[in-house]
Amino acid sequence: MTDTLPARDSNASELLASLESEDNRAGMARYGISTEKAFGIPNSVLRPLARQIGKDHTRAAALWESGIREARLLAIFTEEKKKVTAGQARNWSAEFDSWEVVDHAADLFVDAGLADELIPELAGDDREFVRRTAFAMMAWGAVHLKKTPDEDILRWLPLIERHAKDPRNFVRKAVNWALRQIGKRSATCHKAALDIANRLSDSDDKAERWVGRGAVRELTDEKILDRIERKK
Repeated sequence: MTDTLPARDSNASELLASLESEDNRAGMARYGISTEKAFGIPNSVLRPLARQIGKDHTRAAALWESGIREARLLAIFTEEKKKVTAGQARNWSAEFDSWEVVDHAADLFVDAGLADELIPELAGDDREFVRRTAFAMMAWGAVHLKKTPDEDILRWLPLIERHAKDPRNFVRKAVNWALRQIGKRSATCHKAALDIANRLSDSDDKAERWVGRGAVRELTDEKILDRIERKK
């Protein structure tokens, strides 16, 4: 691969290039990760590197602009969440080409306080990875927005029901993921999510049935029910 990383952090640039692995790149491709611009470096290496170089909004922007998988993940891992704007999130989302980058960026967008603004907008976008971003944000937010009232989380459920018929693999998996995570949040959320999951399970639409049955299976598991009972 001939792409180069920005020179702002030469140590990170040199290290990424030195760790390039064709075998790892091939393995990532088998899991649906875009490897057209990738060194093949696992996240188990990128995460410690991110901690080493620290947070830096300007550097994160430069890393993102490189277009390289590892650089973009480092951009996400080292971005200063308080400086992330909705405009930046929209620009990044428009360039998503892999579920892996989507899911990590979705965490950042939620932590940046952008869930209320971006989730409805991105869910309504027809682009596969942009739409996935909305539901990945829901999945992360359902778990990590602990101070957010359940009523606010439940406002996402109509979006789940509306887009559960999207047959595209990376969308339907994220819709199912979001529904399951919301359902495990609390007793109130569990009932509302399970009601939707049961309706989807009975649908004539193949994608809706897949989303619903997968959610019903997890949300009626004895261990999940015991956990929900303890939360009452």
